[in-house]
Order: sequence, then C-alpha cells, then structure tokens
Amino acid sequence: MATISLPTKDGKLSAYTTGEPIVFPSKAETSRFNRIAYAAAHVVADPLADIDPWVDAKVDWEKTIAFRHYLWDLGLGVAEAMDTAQRGGGMDWQNSRELIRHALDAAKTRPGVKICCGVGTDHIAPGPDVTIDDIIRAYEEQIEAVEGMGGKLVVMASRALAYAAKSPQDYARVYGRFLSQVREPVIIHWLGEMFDPALAGYWGAADHGEAMETCLGILTEHAAKIDGVKISLLSKEKEIDMRRRLPQGVKMYTGDDFNYAELIAGDEDGYSDALLGIFDAIAPAASAGLAKLAAGDLQGFHGVLEPTVPLSRHIFQAPTRFYKTGVVFLAWLNGLQDHFIMVGGQESARSLLHLAELFRLADKARVLHDPDMAAARMSKLLGVHGLG
Repeated sequence: MATISLPTKDGKLSAYTTGEPIVFPSKAETSRFNRIAYAAAHVVADPLADIDPWVDAKVDWEKTIAFRHYLWDLGLGVAEAMDTAQRGGGMDWQNSRELIRHALDAAKTRPGVKICCGVGTDHIAPGPDVTIDDIIRAYEEQIEAVEGMGGKLVVMASRALAYAAKSPQDYARVYGRFLSQVREPVIIHWLGEMFDPALAGYWGAADHGEAMETCLGILTEHAAKIDGVKISLLSKEKEIDMRRRLPQGVKMYTGDDFNYAELIAGDEDGYSDALLGIFDAIAPAASAGLAKLAAGDLQGFHGVLEPTVPLSRHIFQAPTRFYKTGVVFLAWLNGLQDHFIMVGGQESARSLLHLAELFRLADKARVLHDPDMAAARMSKLLGVHGLG
C-alpha cells in the first residue's frame, strides 16, 4: 500500500491510501477463454524524438511491441492500428502501416495469438473533390497492403465517406465493392460520433435506428465475407438490438466501454465478444474476469469486472475522443512505459483533476500493478504541476 496526497475539486489536497492489486491469472486459465477478446492497443511515443509533436509522430517501436506481448501473455488478442492507437489522431496511414508490419511480425513469433488490423481511408482527406470511387480505391489500397502482410482486417469507418455520401446507397456501394474482393471474412467497425464527430450520420442517417437498418442490410447481403461487427455507440440497448438481428454466423464484438461486462456475459439470446479500448488499460482484470466466465463463475466474472466500469466511464467521459490520454497515463503508472508523452502531444488533453480521479478509480478497480510505483510516478506528475 502507498499513501499519496491528491488534488480534489475544491482546490485542496486529500490523502489517499491504495489497496492491493489484482492477481494476474495463470497461463492455463487464459488458454480457456470462451469469448473472443481483442484489446485495441495504444502506441508508445518516442519522447526523445526531435519533432513537432502536434504535427509529426515518432513511435518507440520496441516499447510499443513489448506492450503487445504483454497483452498476448494475458490471453488477449491485439486489435492493431485502431483509434486507440491514435489512428487519425496523430498516427497517419504511413505510420499505421509500419505499426501493423511490426505487430504482425511479432505475432508470428507467438503461435496461436490473435491479432486483427485496422484499415480505412485516412490517407485521403475528406473534401468536396473526393468521390465515392476515390473512397473505394482508398479502402482497396489499405486492404491490399494489410492482406499482403497476412493480416486479418477490421474495416474502420471512413471520414471521407461520411463527408461524401449522399444516401445509404453510397455506403452499400462502397462496402459492397471491397467486401466482394476481400480474401477472408472481416470485422466491420461502426464508430459513433461520440468517438469521432466527423463520423456523425454514418450509414446515411443521423438516427442510429435508421443507420442500423442500412448496416444490417449490408451485413446480410455480404454475410459470407463478414466475421463480425464492432459497434461503438456507448448504448447497450442498441448493441443488444443489433446483436439479436445479425445474420447467422456474424459475431457481435462489443465496443461499448461503458457496459462491456454485461454485454460480454450476455443473456438468453446470446452474448457479445469483445474488441475494446478499455481492455488495453485493464488487461489483467479483463483476463482474470474472462477466465472466471470460462470456468462458469458468472458471479466471479462480474466481481472482477464491475469495479473497472467506473474507471472506464471516467476514462471515456466526454469529450470521449480524448480517452487515449487516460489509457496511456495508466500504462505509465503501471511501468509499462517509461514516460507519459503521447503522439500528437495528447498527454495534455485531460486535466490534472481528471488524472487524479483516474488514479483513485484505477486503484479501486485493482489495476495498479505496483501501487508504490504508481504513487511515486503520480507524485512526480503532481510536482510538475506545482504540487510537489
């Protein structure tokens, strides 16, 4: 245990004493999961790179790939080059392609591990001159690159398509074209506007119910080419509704960082697998909970994961797109990287009060690996802010 003085909303400091960290599950336990679980993994910036951090990105490949091995050691799959890796928020396609290459090479040294890789259209900027055919070619270019490296595809939502599309038929045309060409079934990612405002009105409708009809139509028409769909709308009701209507054989991968525990547990009509950014931050708890679920211990599963939900809701609070700051902050507290510097300078995207509360909630969720080290690092951050 460790005691630290943390700032509070009334402008004062209050003593906080940590509890005990979670016990990591054994390798035998993690080998028996009965849910597919991908953690969307973050990237580690190179803090010594001589760049303009708001403009350029320089990744520490060694530390970044070491984090993937940490996730694989816990039995989790890696969802690579997704929005958690600051895709479209500091990481461009060139860097993302290099990230995918490094991660796939690392996966080849680990027989049996799971990895999937994001593809999109982020190498073309939305604008009035971008046509539907341009967007199709952009998707095809990234798909060809990742398939050429042997990667399983997660097809990410396109800002350019959200800008250019005039109707649901434009979405059907784009998705139909590349789905007819992919080598293996893919995961379709529907990312809500709370994560990326540029994706408002995706599938051709501002109303999520109408948008879902279009998406389900595309999934049904091309079901043989679709492994699953990941929706990130932060609404368990919408996810359950869609899950019950999916074509046979198409999985639901929850992207709901607010309600993941109950969605993964499921109900009498089914359950969701997982592809979650929060699993990056709470990997040991996610692994321990999934091990209990596989062993038939539903109460134990909820007992492990429910304390992580307040932490996740805090990390993903509005503006939700800044959640990566909390994910990287927790990785630094846990000694999984040596600094709290981010691609795009996004370590500044959350307040000190936000980070202090994150520390408390992470401790209550038992995901501070070494409370003494976490408290020491938190103290250094407080000192930088004049509170040392």
